[in-house]
Amino acid sequence: MPTSTFNDFALAPALQTALVANGITEPFPIQTATLPDSLAGRDVLGRGRTGSGKTLAFGLPLLSRTAGQRGRPGRPLALVLVPTRELAQQVTTALTPYARAVNLRIATVVGGLSLGRQADALRAGAEVVVATPGRLNDLINRGDCRLDQVAITVLDEADQMADMGFLPQVTVLLEQVAPKGQRMLFSATLDRGVDRLVRRFLTDPVSHSVDPGTATVTAMTHHLLHVDAADKPAATAEIAARDGRTIMFIGTKHRADRLARQLLSKGVRAAALHGGKSQPQRTRILEQFRNGQVTALVATDVAARGIHIDGLDMVVNVDPPAEAKDYLHRGGRTARAGESGVVVTLVLPEQRRDMDRLMATAGIRPESARVRSGDSELARVTGARTPSGVPVTIASPAAAPAARPAHRTTGTGTGTGRSRRPRRRPVGPRAE
Repeated sequence: MPTSTFNDFALAPALQTALVANGITEPFPIQTATLPDSLAGRDVLGRGRTGSGKTLAFGLPLLSRTAGQRGRPGRPLALVLVPTRELAQQVTTALTPYARAVNLRIATVVGGLSLGRQADALRAGAEVVVATPGRLNDLINRGDCRLDQVAITVLDEADQMADMGFLPQVTVLLEQVAPKGQRMLFSATLDRGVDRLVRRFLTDPVSHSVDPGTATVTAMTHHLLHVDAADKPAATAEIAARDGRTIMFIGTKHRADRLARQLLSKGVRAAALHGGKSQPQRTRILEQFRNGQVTALVATDVAARGIHIDGLDMVVNVDPPAEAKDYLHRGGRTARAGESGVVVTLVLPEQRRDMDRLMATAGIRPESARVRSGDSELARVTGARTPSGVPVTIASPAAAPAARPAHRTTGTGTGTGRSRRPRRRPVGPRAE
């Protein structure tokens, strides 16, 4: 009989109380599937679609099994590795009330903000570290952190963490954690890139999947809208002018900036989000998107992992993604935690064959239509409407001060921090 409440699991009592206080009583399928093994200390591979509750699936057992312990300065007891700044902040935000409930301290260790402040937080003591690989390697090389006491290690978005850009740094970090500790890998997709990490670092892992092998996002409706190149800018602007908030994915940061400027000139409250922005800018832009100051967020794939916006009902691929898993993660910004959503992809004639292959690989049967700007079908699918044509200006995010960290949480950035001491060069290419 399926488990229906968190009371059926051997969680620390304070976590049970905190779940109720936060209005969470029924576990999602990925939590029901993995919690018995993760709480027992088993190595776990967990796959569930984006927004399915993976953060608590690994966070609750990590906190429950660490509760009652105290970390020495610079010697954390548990580690969560993530690929992006935004995902680091999302994980920290999700776990903080539960960490407080069991008197555990969390430090967020990522680039883009003060390296020294993060080093201070580690030296002050934190049982749990949420980190991106590049910045954690920086702090280890400076002597501010050691991982030999880490008994529980989580890789969130494990498929991206296993990509070659991250793999050397992830490998170096996993070699430093306690050798007989627990390892958990969670992602919406567990493809071949994860196998190398599994074979080397996991012991007799148990695998749980709550989605089909293709990890199709079934709570979404999918549309391929075929457009001509000459008409694509006008169609894009009309979609961006729809009611409500929309994330529009585009291939490069320069094109994202250009599209945002074009939309602003046509009366659409748009902003660009990409890795070229400073962390305070990124944080401010996301807040503007959440509160409605920005209604069209023009993003590169940096936003495809780790951004959660309540009630976001449409994602638009202005530039189609290169791979099925990229499509999945972009689309996963909508239809989260049981809600529904729409994913729209604009397809030029020369992109049609590649998109058909991608949809087949993803196991998705999209609705297809040929559209032009101003026609009824474009409006029916997307809610498109003619922009006002009156240019708008949005306050520059650069003017907003960087948020100071609360307690042990130390920021939400990525990138390369300047060391105050000589250190080894990080292994592998720079990863967030």
